[in-house]
Amino acid sequence: MITALALIALSVGMLVWNIEDRPQQFFRNEGHVFGTVYHIRYEYDRDLHDTIILCLNEVDSALSMFNPASVISRINRNEDVVTSGDFEKVFLQAQEVSELSGGAFDMTVAPLVNAWGFGFDNEQERTPERIDSLRQLTGWRNVRLTDHHIVKDIQDIQLDASAIAKGFACDKVADRLRRMGVENLLVEIGGEVVAEGTNSQGKPWSIGITKPVDDTSGQRQELQDRIQTSSLCLATSGNYRNFYYEGTEKRSHTIDPRTGWPVRHSLLSATVTASSCMRADALATACMVLGDSAALQLIDNIPDADCYLIVAQQDSLAIRTSRNWTLTK
Repeated sequence: MITALALIALSVGMLVWNIEDRPQQFFRNEGHVFGTVYHIRYEYDRDLHDTIILCLNEVDSALSMFNPASVISRINRNEDVVTSGDFEKVFLQAQEVSELSGGAFDMTVAPLVNAWGFGFDNEQERTPERIDSLRQLTGWRNVRLTDHHIVKDIQDIQLDASAIAKGFACDKVADRLRRMGVENLLVEIGGEVVAEGTNSQGKPWSIGITKPVDDTSGQRQELQDRIQTSSLCLATSGNYRNFYYEGTEKRSHTIDPRTGWPVRHSLLSATVTASSCMRADALATACMVLGDSAALQLIDNIPDADCYLIVAQQDSLAIRTSRNWTLTK
């Protein structure tokens, strides 16, 4: 006669067996987040989309300037807010890239981004005098993290995480999947990518580098090159999707924090690999601010980073890569 204890043990054993025996398969999750789209592929025994959404919501609650309850929005309103772990990781990485790039990357660029119509609180006045006055409200050295609080030397400083948050979100989702036992994954959010392992055919992941063709719709997806990889954190920044014309002047969304004006040079696209996707994201923006020659100098002096630059050259495109770039052929 089977005792109640034996029945419980048998039930638990069958449950464990069923979980362990559940076949692995590739899942595809897609959607809209942070004003862009995400595409996530992973091999597991069940769909983890709810887990992924929770992860993305955590990033939004820390770093979205469009979420009035987020940590960064409350900081921008000068509220007394204790910073979250996610915010602190991003802020400290941003400050490091600001130091490395001589201020070409700067989270305090928010007032200037807004002034040029690319931010979360757009304004219309863009006279040289207005831009110069807004520059007085920026500067990465004027803000710091102390005891889980942001301290501002200038109270009107506002932070903008848009050039690093998508990369961090890729890192966070990939890390959450890894901790659940996922070995084969690709996380892509708005062109920033973390890839590991192999795809559903058992082959390395194939990642395209888009040809920089002016297209605000985002519908033209001709590839300039392709990367085959089994381990990669990558981000691309460019001026060919987010721009407008003011008279005859093309205004790109890449604002140079050092001058306050949209960049005007021949670098069209910067693809950067690094030890994390948020680091690659910030460095790609810094490259776009610096231009190709200074960008190469920057990346060649960072041991964990490499870059692939697409440069306008009269009627053609030229490719310039960092010293150790080997991912494309």
